[in-house]
Amino acid sequence: MSALMSELIQQQLRANRRQFFGRSSTGIGVAALATLLGRSASANDAAANDPLKRFGGLEGIPHFAPKAKRVIYLLQSGAPSQVELYDHKPSLEKLHGTELPKEIRSGQRLTGMTARQAKYTVVRSPFKFRQHGQSGTWMSELLPHTAKVVDDICVIKTMHTQAINHDPAVTFFQSGHQQPGRPSIGSWLSYGLGSETEDLPAFIVLLSKNTFHQAQPLYSRLWGSGFLPSSHQGVKFRSQGDPVLFLNDPAGDSKVGRREMLDSLSALNGLRAKVVGDPEIETRISQYEMAFRMQTSVPELADVSNEPESTFQLYGEDARTPGTHAANCLLARRLAQRGVRFIQLFHRGWDHHSNLSKYIPTLAKETDQGSAALVQDLKRLGMLEDTLVIWGGEFGRTVYSQGNPNSFGRDHHPRCFSIWMAGGGIKPGISHGKTDDYCYNIDEGPVHVHDFHATILHCLGINHERLTHRFQGRDYRLTDVHGNVVQDILA
Repeated sequence: MSALMSELIQQQLRANRRQFFGRSSTGIGVAALATLLGRSASANDAAANDPLKRFGGLEGIPHFAPKAKRVIYLLQSGAPSQVELYDHKPSLEKLHGTELPKEIRSGQRLTGMTARQAKYTVVRSPFKFRQHGQSGTWMSELLPHTAKVVDDICVIKTMHTQAINHDPAVTFFQSGHQQPGRPSIGSWLSYGLGSETEDLPAFIVLLSKNTFHQAQPLYSRLWGSGFLPSSHQGVKFRSQGDPVLFLNDPAGDSKVGRREMLDSLSALNGLRAKVVGDPEIETRISQYEMAFRMQTSVPELADVSNEPESTFQLYGEDARTPGTHAANCLLARRLAQRGVRFIQLFHRGWDHHSNLSKYIPTLAKETDQGSAALVQDLKRLGMLEDTLVIWGGEFGRTVYSQGNPNSFGRDHHPRCFSIWMAGGGIKPGISHGKTDDYCYNIDEGPVHVHDFHATILHCLGINHERLTHRFQGRDYRLTDVHGNVVQDILA
C-alpha cells in the first residue's frame, strides 16, 4: 500500500501546475537562457550607456523616471551615537548631570542593560560641534571630512525604528521585517530592476575590518534573497586573497577546458530542468556563467594600481589596504562605474555601552574620510546625481549614561537617531526633522524605517506598493503594508 501511495504522490508531483508550465515553456526558457549567456561585451556596454537596457528585472519597472540608477549603502553596524556625531544639542550643556524626567521616557521599553538603573543621568557630548558649508549644517569635530560635504548631503535627524536590539534592528533595516527570512533590500532591487552589467552580480556586499572585538556579528542572511530566486542574493567579496573564492582555475586547467566543462554541465542541468521544472536549476546555470565571467571582470576591478595618486590622497592611505572602510569605499565607486545595482558596505564596532568618549573617535576616524571621499569622487565623475549614497546604523543612542557618567556609555535608543543620504534624487545641503532638547523624542518630521525604504525605491523609479512577490498565497513587498515617501527630502 505504501508503494502505491508513493507512486500516486509522484504522479501528482509530475502533473502539478509548476511542472506543467515548466515543461510547456522549456523551449522558450532554454532559448532565452542561451541568449542571456551568449551576450557579447558590446551588448554589455550598450546596456550601460542606455538606461532602458538592462539585464534581468521585471517588466514595467521602473514605474516612472528614476533619479538614481544605483545605491551605495554604508551601513554602520552597532548603532552610532547621534548625540556625538550629527544632532547638535546646546541644551544639554544645562541639562548635563540632571535626571532624565520620567515624562520624557514616557514608559519607553528599555533594554535589560539599563532597565534597572537607579538613575538616568543626562550626559552632554564631550565633543564640539560647528556649522559648516553654505547650508550651515552642524557637524561634530569627529567628522572633519564629512563636514566638507555637508552641502551635498541630507542629514535626517528623525529616523526611528521599532527594534531595540541589534539583530532584529539590522534585520529590519535590511528586509523591512524584524524576523529573518524575507528578502534584503538589495535582493528586491536586483529582482525588480536587474543589473546594468552581466559581468558582475547586481548586489555586492563588502565587509570592512573592524577595530574592536566587541563588534556585533553579521550573518549572510542579512544580504539573502529570502523567498526570491537565489540569483538575487548578495555576493560577498572577501578582503584577503581572491575577492571571490575559486576565482582562479585549478592548476593545469585552461579557459578552454573550463568552458567545455560548463557547457557540459549546463546541458545536464538543462535536461534536469525539463524533468522537474524547478526554476532554481536555471538560476544555478546562470550563476555558473556569472562566475565564469567574473573570473575576468573581478581581477581587473580589484586592481587599484591604475588609480592616480590623487585618488589615495582623497580616500586616505587606508584605501591602499584591502578590507578597510576607505578601501571598500573606493571599491564601491569602481563597482558603481561598472554597473552594479546595489553595493553595501558593513562597518562594525559602534556598540559603545561604556567608554564611549574613548572608542567613538576611533570608529569615526575609520569611516569619515572614506565616506566623504566617496561622495566627492562620485560628484567629480558626474555620477552622484544618479547614485544614491546612504550612511547610517540600525538605531541611535540614549542621552542618558549607561553606567558611571565618568566613563559613560549610551544604551540602545530606537526613538530618534540620525543618518545621511546624498545624490540620486535627494535634496542636498539640508537637515530634516527636529528632536527635542533631550535628543530623546521627535518633535518634527519623523521618518520610520518603512518610510526610508519607500523613499529609496522612489528615487529608483519604483512605487514601493507595486514592487511585490507572491509567496505562499500572499503578495509581499519590502515595506510590508506601510511606508510613505519622505517628499521633503526629494530634490
